[in-house]
Amino acid sequence: MNLVAKRATILTVLAVVMAVTRLHHFGVIPDASWAVFFAGGFWLRHWSRVAFPVLMALAVLVDFLVIQSQGISFFQHYCVSLAYWCLIPAYYAMWAGGAWLRRHYVADNWRSAGLAVASVLASVALCHLIAQGSFYWISDSVANPTANGWWMNYGDWFLPYLRVTTMYITAAAIAQVIAEQVARSRGNLVRQG
Repeated sequence: MNLVAKRATILTVLAVVMAVTRLHHFGVIPDASWAVFFAGGFWLRHWSRVAFPVLMALAVLVDFLVIQSQGISFFQHYCVSLAYWCLIPAYYAMWAGGAWLRRHYVADNWRSAGLAVASVLASVALCHLIAQGSFYWISDSVANPTANGWWMNYGDWFLPYLRVTTMYITAAAIAQVIAEQVARSRGNLVRQG
């Protein structure tokens, strides 16, 4: 498989995962969007100009379809305000974390595992700061915003978002390790043959 086909396949898989889980944002299957953007940054770092806007447009499209299906105008939904557009830098924080990890990643290396933990934690903290902070301070959904109220809200939602994102990124990391093992096995078979 050539490089473009491989990247297109990865982008397609990430798009499907995000669409399926984002359709039911608070459903049984948690939203994988944050992890999808992190994995996209890791696997599609050199295709950022294509992949990031495609995934961002898909996220907005899914939100639009879900909100419209509830009989509510997209721009009148409480989640859609000026703050909604801050999801672009918030999701890019996840993308940048994945891209940063890829630049420092070495297969079968415990240092890389430590860097993965640190980059996921930092990316989620920054993404949450931008997404939750903009919603809290910019949208009309919070009547009387205060620093204490914001901090309490940030703390209440941080661990659930970190847990869900980590769950999906762990699955992606397992897929990465399996792919590396398969590639290594194929390489050994070619050298032996």
